[in-house]
Amino acid sequence: MSYEIKEFDKFRYIEEGEGEPLILLHGLFGALSNFGGLIDYFRQYNKVVVPILPLLDMDLLSTSVGGLAKFVNKFVEAKGYQNAHLLGNSLGGHVGMVYLLKNKPPQIKSLILTGSSGLFENGMGDSYPKRGDYEYIRKKTELTFYDPAMASKELVDDVFAITNNRLKVIKIIALAKSAIRNNLGEELKEITLPTLLIWGNNDTITPPFVAREFNKLIPNSELHFIDKCGHAPMMEVPDEFNAILHKFLKKLNEPATVA
Repeated sequence: MSYEIKEFDKFRYIEEGEGEPLILLHGLFGALSNFGGLIDYFRQYNKVVVPILPLLDMDLLSTSVGGLAKFVNKFVEAKGYQNAHLLGNSLGGHVGMVYLLKNKPPQIKSLILTGSSGLFENGMGDSYPKRGDYEYIRKKTELTFYDPAMASKELVDDVFAITNNRLKVIKIIALAKSAIRNNLGEELKEITLPTLLIWGNNDTITPPFVAREFNKLIPNSELHFIDKCGHAPMMEVPDEFNAILHKFLKKLNEPATVA
């Protein structure tokens, strides 16, 4: 399904449905299609919002996790969202946590992380990205998933096009280095929001031990693993992902029981 890209001020984003905002932050090679199953399901219950992060459009000095977190802060404030749930995959999760830690925004009600960087990740390797080597990019893209068939030709073509542009490659490397430098281990105890961790049991980029560490360090967090699933659960197993997330969101809105 294609979605209308809205524009407000300097921001471009998708906004579908009504209800409490569910803000989705994509990763380094993330596309709107990554969230297709999630958008279609949750637009029935929430206002689903996907800001298009300017990963490769910022000036080089601002091309960092912190620079993207500032962008998210400006976007949420400009749009005036309240009682919002923030969900981030991969680099998007990292950006979301830095945004929360730096701004302590009262309008954010919960945090959802899936395959997030911020503690540890296996990137594309020291040799990445190799320009002009389509087969190499295809194999690296397949590593994102438990089922390599998920790496469609369209997805590989998109990654290949990005890695074939010299300036974009420089910015990808800048973001990757920024993510490695910006380790959040010492600060995660400051995230006190209800936090949901949904992880692929077969994630080789942010392996299961990373999820367990997030669970240990974020005080009010719960962890769910999904079998036969890699780094992008919302793409690879959308039905299971949506069921876990929906249960979490419903629980947040249940009135507190009086003992």
